[in-house]
Amino acid sequence: MARYYQPEIETAPREAIRALQGQRLAATVRRVYDRVPFYRNRMQALGLTPEDVRTVDDLHKLPFSCKQDLRDTYPYGLFAVPLRDVVRLHASSGTTGKQIVTGYTKRDLDLWADCCARALTAAGCDETDVVHVSYGYGLFTGGLGADAGAIRLGATTVPVSSGNTQRQITILRDFGSTILCCTPSYALHLAETLYASGCTRDDISLKAGLFGAEPWTNQMRRQLEELLGIRAYDIYGLTEIIGPGVAFECSEQAGMHVNEDHFIVEVIDPDTGEVLPEGQQGELVFSCITKEAFPILRYRTRDIGTISHGTCACGRTLTRMSKPRGRTDDMLIIRGVNVFPSQIETVLLEQGYTANYRIVVDRENNFDSIEVQVEISNEIFSDTVRGLTEKEKALEEALKSLLGVAARVRLLEPNTIACSTGKAVRVVDRRRLLD
Repeated sequence: MARYYQPEIETAPREAIRALQGQRLAATVRRVYDRVPFYRNRMQALGLTPEDVRTVDDLHKLPFSCKQDLRDTYPYGLFAVPLRDVVRLHASSGTTGKQIVTGYTKRDLDLWADCCARALTAAGCDETDVVHVSYGYGLFTGGLGADAGAIRLGATTVPVSSGNTQRQITILRDFGSTILCCTPSYALHLAETLYASGCTRDDISLKAGLFGAEPWTNQMRRQLEELLGIRAYDIYGLTEIIGPGVAFECSEQAGMHVNEDHFIVEVIDPDTGEVLPEGQQGELVFSCITKEAFPILRYRTRDIGTISHGTCACGRTLTRMSKPRGRTDDMLIIRGVNVFPSQIETVLLEQGYTANYRIVVDRENNFDSIEVQVEISNEIFSDTVRGLTEKEKALEEALKSLLGVAARVRLLEPNTIACSTGKAVRVVDRRRLLD
């Protein structure tokens, strides 16, 4: 069994965890009611006072919050401490509307490092490892979160950040990096670049990877493990909650353990807001119960998943959440059929294709169409036109069988689709440009 970083929390009895959560939830609700007009106004509109929220069972009484609330209160309207107590700011990319801004006190940064250290430990990392961090450093939370966790463990930390892939390969080889932290799509790009340069997984020292910031499938996990000679672990987080380290996989790879001493997770029906029972799929909702600067409550993540409360084979008693199975705002409705990019990725990987793909949705004569563009190797691309056409047709049949809707397939030569060093852009929905 792996060495635990904080077993007094990670293996605590369920009743002890819930009691601790209830105490911290009640204290947080009182604090935001007193200090954040947004929460006070929302609660008063529902006739709620802090005394109405005493245990985790009372959580459902509180109103939801969402990304638009952060934009409406931009930049500091949801902060629960004065700016003089905030030692760091992070923000989203702000690709649509105003970016969202979050803040951290010194104590917030300390607990964030704890959360990320737990995730690294669960992946087998300790003070003897060399942690190669290829998440972006800056306003994006990924790089600095993983960096802080590695330092907390006493590991050697290599803050490479993103980009300059060939240089990253050199560093992986020369520095003897053993743990890789980046997005799964960039990890695949690193692997492809490694092999294209004439090297193999035997030329590097990696043993594990912590991949997050975008949805990825178990098929992609197996591909990464085979190409890089590692165990690939999922790590989950959002800028709005704290960044990476909200939840993490252990050696069992059977769901991500939520750091429940800091966050409470719920699953709701995305249409009605009703809290769903354990095991039922719905939208993940998180509440922060220890953060000082930005303690957001009942935040609707738009991520779709499930949770379970049973003790894991690793010994941890923390609630586990599934890999996000898509997002409510990423779901495509094609001629009345719900389609998630992760479903398409599953088919591509099962059929032996690369995970570097793009989904283009269009509307012609009021008829929605979907085209899946997939990069293939030089060997396959050099095939005859007839051979490529047959491969496209076979892939179209496989997609239709799973999705229930027809999709065109275009096989593209290597390096046609731009590789992102951050979150991969999988969907181009041209319908929105026409509306």
